[in-house]
Amino acid sequence: MDLITPGSGLIFWQLIGFLGLLFILIKFAWKPMLAALEERESTIENALKQAEIARNEMANLKAENEKLLAEARLERDNILKKAQEASNKMIEEAKNEAQKQGAQLIENAKAVIETEKKAALTEVKNQVASLTLEVTEKLLKKNLADDASQKALVDEYVKDLKLN
Repeated sequence: MDLITPGSGLIFWQLIGFLGLLFILIKFAWKPMLAALEERESTIENALKQAEIARNEMANLKAENEKLLAEARLERDNILKKAQEASNKMIEEAKNEAQKQGAQLIENAKAVIETEKKAALTEVKNQVASLTLEVTEKLLKKNLADDASQKALVDEYVKDLKLN
């Protein structure tokens, strides 16, 4: 039974050894261990705080980036809209200018045609008058070659004249 129940002297010396070990641990090891644990706890706590701050900053940056992206899209859409409007305006102005120039060219062509037409008519009239004079001259020379025919023509004109 001695093996199962320890003696009182053994218990006493074990208690003194334990208390001595406890005193040495408290005196020399407990404070540094607690300080190391507190330091580690504060380091972990600071790391968690920094991680939370970084997470918040990332969320803010993401929100800001999305805002900037939305603004950039809006600005891009405005620029494209203005460019399309300017393009349409330039096309419309070019069409109007082309129509004006076309109308002006048509008017100029009509004026040139009218001028050439008048010149051609004048030329034709001059040629007709010239030909008429030549034919008349030839006819008169032929018909009035002798004195009798000249006298008959003068008499005929005198008869046609009505004296007032």
